[in-house]
Amino acid sequence: MRYCLLSLLLAVCSIAQAQDDRRFVREGNALYRQKDYARAEVMYRKALAVNADNAQATYNLGCALMMQQKDSAAVVQYERAAKMELNKLRRARAYHNIGVICQNHKMYDDAIKAYQQSLRLNPSDDETRYNLALCKKLRKDEENNGGGGQDQQQDQQDQQDQQNQQQDKQDKQDRQQQQQQQQDQMSRENAEQLLEAAQQREKETQRKLQKAAQQPRSRRVEKNW
Repeated sequence: MRYCLLSLLLAVCSIAQAQDDRRFVREGNALYRQKDYARAEVMYRKALAVNADNAQATYNLGCALMMQQKDSAAVVQYERAAKMELNKLRRARAYHNIGVICQNHKMYDDAIKAYQQSLRLNPSDDETRYNLALCKKLRKDEENNGGGGQDQQQDQQDQQDQQNQQQDKQDKQDRQQQQQQQQDQMSRENAEQLLEAAQQREKETQRKLQKAAQQPRSRRVEKNW
């Protein structure tokens, strides 16, 4: 009788646990539809804390992380979901999303592998097929352009740095030239002011001399001793 009671209690706990993780998933889905991805992530993590084998919560967590641009963490959850999921179409979506993340980061080899795996599970997915073809083309273009996006990006960065240095140098020369022009302007203005002051003093002196010349001089009478 005791064994039967214990089995019944375990069954009740299992049912309650399953209801809890599904409830958290539903709440997370509602928040996700509202584009509240951070709170949706919290709900999905709560569901996984109750039931770590919940494939739906794992996949949805990957989606919430992806929408927050937490791409590395999202890939981890998609990979876990693909391993746990039994439904081929849902597994295909997990690999498709891995391909999208890798494609966005220009990791074309990894993106191609993920898209190929997705198509094996769902051969009728035209979007995945298109993305696969696009990644192959982008990878080929990258190879034809001399060896890889990272090298090309580094060259562009070096070129930008060189242009910035040249611009800084030119700006410095312009500032120095402007300062020199200002100093020259001040020197000319000072010279002009000094010259004008000297001319004014000269005019004043000439005026005084002219005034003095116009006044009659008094004769001095010398007396005999």
